[in-house]
Amino acid sequence: MSSRTIDESEIETPVYDPIPQYPPPPKKLKPARKQVKPGDVNKTETVQTGKEYNIWYNKWAGGDREDSYSNKVKSQTRCNVRKDSGLTRADMTGMKYCCLFFARGCCPYGWECEYRHVLPDIVNTLPDTSKDCFARDKFSDYRDDMGGVGSFNRQNRTLYIGRIKETGTGPETEEVVVRHFREWGTIERIRVLQYRSVAFVTYVSELSAQFAKEAMACQSLDNDEILNVRWATEDPNPTQKVLEKRRLQELGKEAIQARMDPRIVDAMRMVRALEDGVILDEEGNLPEDQDEEGENGPTSKRRRLEIEKGPSLVPAEPPASNGILNTDALESLRYFAEIRKKNGSAPPVQKRAQPPPTGLGLGGYGSDEDD
Repeated sequence: MSSRTIDESEIETPVYDPIPQYPPPPKKLKPARKQVKPGDVNKTETVQTGKEYNIWYNKWAGGDREDSYSNKVKSQTRCNVRKDSGLTRADMTGMKYCCLFFARGCCPYGWECEYRHVLPDIVNTLPDTSKDCFARDKFSDYRDDMGGVGSFNRQNRTLYIGRIKETGTGPETEEVVVRHFREWGTIERIRVLQYRSVAFVTYVSELSAQFAKEAMACQSLDNDEILNVRWATEDPNPTQKVLEKRRLQELGKEAIQARMDPRIVDAMRMVRALEDGVILDEEGNLPEDQDEEGENGPTSKRRRLEIEKGPSLVPAEPPASNGILNTDALESLRYFAEIRKKNGSAPPVQKRAQPPPTGLGLGGYGSDEDD
């Protein structure tokens, strides 16, 4: 049974109704408060279950899996955006990255912190795209358990949320997940897998997803569970792959247009208009009659400039060339020949260079022969 290939032009971009962030962050920031005091958080070391400690996965090699409940402890702190957001030293030094401990709700420095105590700015891009919003270096690939910082080879805006305790129907569980995860940014779409205790949350910005992943790690919703928050794997649906590719292309186009000088754009438009013979108005745009009429209509969409009557230097239909030179090269030679003929100057005649003498060059000397 042959599979039908999907035509990208046939796929329509869906229009999602985004879920706005709530509660909104404070408009007027005050100096950030200290979320915890020294000694409030009891840090416990990981119980040794193996012989070697893997610093990549932050676990003992050969021990319990990370999915096991025995290795997960509920977080003692949680960030409150309304109360904890504020000004820090980063607002004076120009630091653009957020505080990791602020996202986890356990920063003891407050306004003395060197990082920002606000949600990431989704409008302005970060100085280095190879780092996340907490200034941690990304890697070329994801970890096997899809945890950690993430990869710089793919823009991931979707989080995997596991271990959800479902006490109601699917819409009720979705309402609970939305209420807790909309605190960290605007949600584009959400999908709950009922009876599997799993949900997928897709944010509008990747920065919001990075912040939410750290803020909701080992947190609970409404039923005192311990959430398992990771990066979602790539959607195998071909339609979603096409939509994601189209979205990235639009973002790249907008970024290029934002960085280009509008004067250069206007100059390029004028040059193309002169090449095509299009008449532009005073503002450099196409006239209304050319915008409304089609190319086959009574008034052409691109009206050509009429060439003055007289001897034409370039023929309208260049003959095809089967020789070494192509048609454009032959037309250029004819064009310059007509210019020289019009100016009355004959083309310069190149003298053929004499071939260099062969042999040893001893013809001027005497020889043994009589002749």
